[in-house]
Amino acid sequence: MEPGGNVYEEAPGHGPPPDGQGIDVINGPVLNGPEVQLDDFVGAHAEYDEEKEESKYFRRKRFGVIKNLLAASLGGMLTYGVFLGLLQMQLILHYDETYREVKYSNLELQNIDSKMLMGINVTPIVALFYTPMLIRFFGTKWMLFLAVGVYTLFVSTNYWERYYTLVPSAVAIGAAIIPLWASMGNYVTRMAQKYYEYANYKLEHVQEQQRAPRGAYNSYIVGFQTVFYAIFYLSFVCAQFPMFFFIKGHLSDLNHTLFSVQHCGTNSHGILTGFNTTVLQKLPRSNELITVESVLMGVAFLSMLLVLLLCGSAYRPTEEIDLRSIGWGNIFQLPFKHMRDYRLRHLIVFFIYSGFEVVFFCTGFTLNYGVCSIGLERMAYILTAYGLSSAVCSTLGLSMLCLPRQVPLLAGASVHAILLIGLFCWAPQARSLGEEALLYLVAALWGLGSALNKTGLSSLLGILYEDKERQDFVFTIYHWWQAIAIFVVYLWSGLPMKAKLSIVLATLVAAVISYLWMERKVAQMIPHRLPKIPKPRHKVRGYRYMDDDNSDETGSEKEDDKESDSSEEEAEGEEPSGLRDRPRRRNRCSYEQALGGEGGENVG
Repeated sequence: MEPGGNVYEEAPGHGPPPDGQGIDVINGPVLNGPEVQLDDFVGAHAEYDEEKEESKYFRRKRFGVIKNLLAASLGGMLTYGVFLGLLQMQLILHYDETYREVKYSNLELQNIDSKMLMGINVTPIVALFYTPMLIRFFGTKWMLFLAVGVYTLFVSTNYWERYYTLVPSAVAIGAAIIPLWASMGNYVTRMAQKYYEYANYKLEHVQEQQRAPRGAYNSYIVGFQTVFYAIFYLSFVCAQFPMFFFIKGHLSDLNHTLFSVQHCGTNSHGILTGFNTTVLQKLPRSNELITVESVLMGVAFLSMLLVLLLCGSAYRPTEEIDLRSIGWGNIFQLPFKHMRDYRLRHLIVFFIYSGFEVVFFCTGFTLNYGVCSIGLERMAYILTAYGLSSAVCSTLGLSMLCLPRQVPLLAGASVHAILLIGLFCWAPQARSLGEEALLYLVAALWGLGSALNKTGLSSLLGILYEDKERQDFVFTIYHWWQAIAIFVVYLWSGLPMKAKLSIVLATLVAAVISYLWMERKVAQMIPHRLPKIPKPRHKVRGYRYMDDDNSDETGSEKEDDKESDSSEEEAEGEEPSGLRDRPRRRNRCSYEQALGGEGGENVG
């Protein structure tokens, strides 16, 4: 090569390719640098296993669902633990005559407490009218978060105990009780259904997002409801922490507080007649109260963060839109229409008993049997025994997986019936520790019945009503009747104990008979009446939807809509619109509307 020549000169070849073939035919297509990189990026990776990666993806999804369940359960447990603990501490302090006079003079705290309890118990009566609309408007997860926030607001108002802080916050608590429990029941059930979908992602109906076969969710619903109540019942244990670590050191002994009490148990009347009006042997300091309330406030705020940060949504975004797009009038009416179903009507008595038994234990048994006998300073041990027993025995709800679903409910009812009959005949002696162990045993057995009752009812509702668009209505009805029962217990506080026991026992017997009647009808396959859920009506504004036709709607959807419209008109006795003899004009498309007169003249 001569100096100064072309250093990039091509190497001499060995002649043209044979038979006139190009270089690409012999050596393959020539790829430059960018094409090689693109092929490496979008091409199939040699080590990529699609099935394995898909399995990892849905495993993460299942872990996410379990995280949602645990976060919601812990959030509910902490919320109710703080609420019950603060309410219990507040009522004990405000009951003491010396505390009221020294701390607040003429503020009339007892009157404030009575109105506060009235707000908590009376307000839920109207919750059936607004709860479904709130859940559909905010969504299940955000309704749960807002309800927990209302409980946190109640805790914050106790820093400044006045009528205008305590009573409005108590009314807000009453307004939030049904939305909290309805959204919680709906959320746990939806998590069970989503776990089923992620565990069986290869099934055709899951991939096509179609309705699952009847009973496919049952085992998952039972398991998730069991886990929820096993965690939630620990709230009764957490509620006693202020009593154990703060109030107990300030209480007088039973010989002082029960000095004038004569009758306990079945012979008692009202709530602890003759109980001493001074129960504190020394008054708590203000800084101690602020410390305790700050701890409770921190725990309540932690429960809000658990729901906000760790709980995922219960529905897909499009499903949330569809749920609220059926019309607010329909959402308002559907809870009432669902009560036409004979299954719900037969379960109403069990719903009422479910409210009776918890409040009766926490007030009637704990005070008139427990405190009346072994003193106020040991009340926390009774409620702790109840909470621990309920939490542990909630796992017995898993028996629905291998036994008929009637077993947990009937077993819990049988335990409560035996205990109620025994309470009819039991009048423990006042100021006596001789029957302390028996009181704890009764509390633990009552917790066993409560656990089977709550777990069985919630699982049964999830099994009977699998449709995701009905669950918020069903759980609203369930907890609304519970609230009605709690209000009745609030009203009967002045009755003799034998009258209270008679009402609870009669309700239990009626609930069992009604439930067995319902199961008999279901076994005979008697058709039930469920209201039709209207189709979502999306209102999309824009130039594409100026005309009546939806350009995104498929032909099959149009035909289905026309058939449903015709059937509705025929049911009302009118002639279908397709058969009416009137001139019809084709709707102009968007392009013709834009042209104005020119498009209109050409449309025939």
